[in-house]
Amino acid sequence: MPCLREEREKLEHLIIGRYGICADQSKGRLYPEEECELRTCFQRDIDRITHCKSFRRLKHKTQVFLHPEGDHYRTRLTHTLEVTRLARTVARALRLNEDLAEAIGLGHDLGHTPFGHAGERALNSIYSGGFKHYEQSLRVADVLEREGKGLNLCYETRMGILHHTHGAPDDTPEATAVRLCDRIAYINHDLDDSIRAGILSADEVPALIREKCGNRNSERINSFITDLVRSSKDGILRLSDEMQEVFDFFHSYMFSDIYVNPMAKGEESKVEGMILRLFEYYVSNPDALPGESRRFIETDGAERVAVDYISGMTDGYAIETYERLFIPLAWTVK
Repeated sequence: MPCLREEREKLEHLIIGRYGICADQSKGRLYPEEECELRTCFQRDIDRITHCKSFRRLKHKTQVFLHPEGDHYRTRLTHTLEVTRLARTVARALRLNEDLAEAIGLGHDLGHTPFGHAGERALNSIYSGGFKHYEQSLRVADVLEREGKGLNLCYETRMGILHHTHGAPDDTPEATAVRLCDRIAYINHDLDDSIRAGILSADEVPALIREKCGNRNSERINSFITDLVRSSKDGILRLSDEMQEVFDFFHSYMFSDIYVNPMAKGEESKVEGMILRLFEYYVSNPDALPGESRRFIETDGAERVAVDYISGMTDGYAIETYERLFIPLAWTVK
């Protein structure tokens, strides 16, 4: 029986253009291991990410709205899936490696905190070493998953995860696709969720956005993605000058008018206080950390391990833990 992975690797050289990264061109993993008979290295990365615990926890982590009431608001998991699908669309259209784009997209937020960016800001202000979710995502993949063994992902996947927020000069086109699709996805779906939450009505969306991108979420995303594909060439991914101006306006509008709205921000001070107390508690009581976390105390220190543990919590588990540690239990006289 022929090796299916090798057949796929040969096929990639026919369907992936000159600027894409073929699987057999990967710089490899942190630790060498035997290749899979069925899957390319990037397909294997996809499976490792989707089957890991950190990925599953994303379904209970905030995107923008803390504890929203309703079934249709985005979570960190649905955001991840939306980014990944957009990145695959762009990669396919530009003849890049769809599997690499998917692996980066699925892994880019593995290290995100509970309570969205409010949790990230809280940990960054508390921890002396600073905290950035993209750095934590790589730490999760390299160190924390699989009981300290890490996922041992490919170099290209790892660097795409690390650079998904700000980019780097040597990014692969697939990594750039994820970074741009991440930004396109979150401003659009956060606006959609804001309309759903009643922060503004569809008619109150600025005219420039409605005129250039459309009135519905699907129209707006399609406008940006189509422009991105049409404007990218020679391995350089970019929006047209006109659409970049629209994106910059859209992005600024979200930060000046939406993300600061009391409905989105009203509970953040509580998040900061909760995370501070959890951090102080676990630094002072490292024996209270689970065994799989305590193994890193000797090498990384109690503060780093407390940050790892707290950042891995879901919203609900963080609240439950806080209540268990700091809220007196009800009692009755028998």
